[in-house]
Amino acid sequence: MKTSITKTTGTWNSINWAKVQRVVFKIQKRIYQASLSGQNAKARKLQKLLVKSYYARLLAIRKVTQDNQGKRTAGVDGIKSITPKQRIELAQNLSKYQKAKPLRRKWIPKPNGEKRPLGIPTINDRVRQALVKLALEPQWEARFEGESYGFRPGRSAHDAMSRIFQSINKKEYYILDADISKCFDQINPEYLLSKIDCPSVIKAQIRQWLKAGVMDNGIFETTVTGTPQGGVISPLLANIALDGMIRLINTLFPKKTNTVQAQVIRYADDFVVISPQLKIIQQCQTALEEWLKPIGLELKPSKTRICHTLREIEVNGEVVKPGFDFLGWNFRQYPMGKHHASKVGGGNKLLGFKLLIKPSEKAVKAHADKVKEVIKKHKTAPQYALIKRLNPIIKGWCNYHSKVVSKKVFSFLDYITWQRLRAWTVNRCGKASYKKLSKYFKKNGNRAWNFETQDGFKLLTYAETSITRHVTVRPEASPYDGNWTYWSTRMGTSYDVPKRVALLLKKQKGKCNLCNQYFTPEDVVEIGTQFIPQL
Repeated sequence: MKTSITKTTGTWNSINWAKVQRVVFKIQKRIYQASLSGQNAKARKLQKLLVKSYYARLLAIRKVTQDNQGKRTAGVDGIKSITPKQRIELAQNLSKYQKAKPLRRKWIPKPNGEKRPLGIPTINDRVRQALVKLALEPQWEARFEGESYGFRPGRSAHDAMSRIFQSINKKEYYILDADISKCFDQINPEYLLSKIDCPSVIKAQIRQWLKAGVMDNGIFETTVTGTPQGGVISPLLANIALDGMIRLINTLFPKKTNTVQAQVIRYADDFVVISPQLKIIQQCQTALEEWLKPIGLELKPSKTRICHTLREIEVNGEVVKPGFDFLGWNFRQYPMGKHHASKVGGGNKLLGFKLLIKPSEKAVKAHADKVKEVIKKHKTAPQYALIKRLNPIIKGWCNYHSKVVSKKVFSFLDYITWQRLRAWTVNRCGKASYKKLSKYFKKNGNRAWNFETQDGFKLLTYAETSITRHVTVRPEASPYDGNWTYWSTRMGTSYDVPKRVALLLKKQKGKCNLCNQYFTPEDVVEIGTQFIPQL
């Protein structure tokens, strides 16, 4: 491992990033394997090696200053970006001790009118956090629960959605739809630090970040609790604090004769508890409230509800409608006739209902309002500028909801967007006529009124998004396990294998076309880019 702490180059733009990622990932994979096998002392030694690695410093700097969203957000020092020369200097000085600076408070508006506080560290502190995250993440990926999906590599909200579908599509269930109140801001730092098993040097740094304080409009405030949102390492620390919730419910209500009594599926601080019995759901709520107390957390009453997947129920004297919203989707079982109802038992037994997952009304309204606001702000802008602003918004929203039942919603959004764009043209050129509208709308394929510029730059439509089903990630799988054949099919690339190699692995399943030999993941790591011509 001597090469892992050797300087690679004197200039930033000539760094061999494939080699940097490969070397760093080799150490991360060893940390994962050591943690998975219970060799905690070995994992800690490897973590110390990684944080000292020059390659790891370079990778942390690149993630913070070039790859991450919000890379140009300034901390209390006002620095938004650094030059390539300054990046090299930072990599050389990163091993020196430096006290953490306070966070800069930034308020982000929420859809309900409230504001969410963010704590923005300086670039220097963000890089140090990214470096520590490189060491901590593989250790905890070996320990995290399989039904936890938020802020983890190789996992997404679609995995949580798909897992819920698999859990409730064959039977009626009661649901505890819960949200933890101010999770990031209220975590007990002493509890969190006692849970983290890492070298003392890393733990001392984490303690500094938790106690650094916040600057809000020039006023310094001490931080007593929480791991403020905005830090690179904050999501990982929150996951560490909440790890054990799923195991608690599985211990209290173990599986009996192939029947699940209670199941928890968590995405960050949002989670659902699934059970066929109302009594068990209520017991789970009580148990989780007690479990959260030492962490300094509690369930948010306004966002915590008990419901049923198929019918209305009465809870605490209130009638609760069927179905629930989770991560922007609505999950609900609908009564169906024999031709549309789901079937079990080899397709012989009719269930009498069908589970449908759709974009939630709240998510649809929020997106429609955002599109409306953009069109309103571009009243006098050129058509090209409006299309350029709307396309990424439409594409991102469609991609997120393309894994569920969204066709009707897509058609509805196309209709109201067309109406607003028609009003946009009327506002510019008076009463609408075919001649005036033809300046902004063109016939394109099956659409007679596509919003398009004279030179062919067109607005994306919702309906052209194809609906595809998502394949759920394996509960025990992690990108650090080295199974490239599996991860290349899910991610299109892998961590220490070049992208072209991963794509070929996916296409040919590791088999060489010339010699018909199968290559193992270790062979690919050693061969690297030389593996490409052989496939």
